[in-house]
Amino acid sequence: MLYIVSTPIGNLEDITLRAIRTLKEVDYIAAEDTRHAQILLKKYEINTPVTSYHSYTNNSKLEHIVQLLKDGKNIALISDAGTPGISDPAYSLITRAIAEDIKICPIPGPSAVLSALVMSGKAMHHFLYLGFLPLKKGRQTLLKKLADEEETIVIYESPHRILRTLNDLLTYLGDRDIAICREITKIYEEALRCKISDAIAHFTKTKPRGEFVLVI
Repeated sequence: MLYIVSTPIGNLEDITLRAIRTLKEVDYIAAEDTRHAQILLKKYEINTPVTSYHSYTNNSKLEHIVQLLKDGKNIALISDAGTPGISDPAYSLITRAIAEDIKICPIPGPSAVLSALVMSGKAMHHFLYLGFLPLKKGRQTLLKKLADEEETIVIYESPHRILRTLNDLLTYLGDRDIAICREITKIYEEALRCKISDAIAHFTKTKPRGEFVLVI
């Protein structure tokens, strides 16, 4: 069985009892970053063997993991933070396992998308999650489509691209209200709620730090 285990997005206490038990009981843990995973595993005294599974994993490694599953091994898939499959390489393994009729078991937990929505003050009954915007190809086309979008929009962004994205949003969407959620569940957690133009002015003066979720 392949367990899709959600892990903390910041605060290590944000993990479920079921997730801890699962990580202890499976035969292997497939982690996006094995060194990063060890921080969590050490805290909860989880000694399960860990193998890497990330965006640069070649096809032979993927097939090796699938073969282990076909041989009856139980594997827990974890990402660097949050729920595997959301803007990380887990999707390929999940679809490959499904193709082999391997049972998938989700272990729900933290999600930066939902946490940011709750913090934002924006409508949550319908929303459009986009992950990271394309860097080049398709970026302008997507932004033009968003101009007519009436639902709440959720976007991930990194500190070194936040100003570029904010300027693009201002150009294509206009000066809308935005909530910029940063370092969710961590010590410096904050939500900046303002106009897009005000956010640009803020981060022009203040160096962007941490990981961002933009809710528009």
